[in-house]
Amino acid sequence: MTPAQADHARARPDFMDSEFTAGTDGLTLDTPRLDDGADLWRLARDSRVLDLNSSYSYLLWCRDYARTSIVARDAAGVPVGFITGYTRPQAPSTLLVWQVAVDGGQRGRGLAAAMLDALARRTGRELGVNMIETTVTPDNTASNRLFASFAARHDAAVEREVLFDAGVFPERGHQPEVLYRIGPIAEPAATAR
Repeated sequence: MTPAQADHARARPDFMDSEFTAGTDGLTLDTPRLDDGADLWRLARDSRVLDLNSSYSYLLWCRDYARTSIVARDAAGVPVGFITGYTRPQAPSTLLVWQVAVDGGQRGRGLAAAMLDALARRTGRELGVNMIETTVTPDNTASNRLFASFAARHDAAVEREVLFDAGVFPERGHQPEVLYRIGPIAEPAATAR
């Protein structure tokens, strides 16, 4: 980590989860910055499961939705995971989680859960978020497990319904997107490990 990155991390301790950081080779949780956009695009591309948006959209995301997104950085400050999200205009206390990506070398260590917990805490504290929504295809076992375990850790109700049926997508073979609505989220959960 460069001295500037270390200063940035120290100046924003509310974005880091010290228990998580201590057990995972110096990974820290932070807000995305504009210069993270290309790394987020690469992480999404390399996931081979996410719908890849344009590189331009990841730059915009880091600029316009940084408060409702989170990035995990390795000891050198390089992004190794992210969650992008936004508060719904018609429901400002609801955070819609858009994408979750974790570098292949970091999977299986609880990083996605730690990012989701930290993002829920931060947006709850700063923006009054008390509901989480996301959509997941039925075959995405990892994401289905992530959001079900998030609800359990937060003792929050989960509602599921098909938001976008397969027939509304222009390309053939797209699975339906199932909406998860989780909440209300009252208290921060214990740190994910």
